[in-house]
Amino acid sequence: MTPSVERLCDKLEYRFTQPELLQRALCHRSVGSDNNERLEFLGDAILSYIISVELFQRFPEVDEGRLSRLRASLVKGDTLALVARELSLGEYLQLGPGELKSGGFRRSSILADAFEALLGAIYLDSDIATVQRVTLQLFHERLAAINPDTALKDPKTRLQEYLQSRQYPLPDYEVTQIRGKAHAQTFTVSCRIEALQMAVSAEAASRRKAEQQAAKLILEKLDSEQSRRDVS
Repeated sequence: MTPSVERLCDKLEYRFTQPELLQRALCHRSVGSDNNERLEFLGDAILSYIISVELFQRFPEVDEGRLSRLRASLVKGDTLALVARELSLGEYLQLGPGELKSGGFRRSSILADAFEALLGAIYLDSDIATVQRVTLQLFHERLAAINPDTALKDPKTRLQEYLQSRQYPLPDYEVTQIRGKAHAQTFTVSCRIEALQMAVSAEAASRRKAEQQAAKLILEKLDSEQSRRDVS
């Protein structure tokens, strides 16, 4: 294995006995037929199983519907792409010329798929207990931070509750731009909180999603400011 892939193994705290499995997991379909799609299929099922078992054991009082939603929040593409970025997975991907030109190594969908393929490769190279250990280590902080009473609320609801609990006015959402044809529009929405002198903008394929994304950005800014105050 190349030194760069060795660094990836260091982050995973796992060494492959069959390096060809790792190489295949890092090979996007744009390169050729010996790609990571089948490993992605396997890794998707393994990840769902591991997270399901962990949530089942952590939250014995939480019902099936809420467990399903908690699992969905952890195994969704955005979350997997974040984990992949924490591993710098994009640096190790093998992409075809077209994907390289378009920055495929940064694309969330490609990173999420590669991460699932990586889990599939680890499973085939070892066993379920080993891939479970690796996965839970990578998800340790996210699992520890889960609160079933708040994790399932969408960003707009959480922001509203945050502001109301501090007797601040509710945020002002405004569509500032709509681009594209009717069947493929992109909405830009601003979210302003005058009392806190905060304003952000977000884009999405619908007004609702753009509002949710803007609320999420505000919450992240509030968390960041709180962290700075805690440190000081």
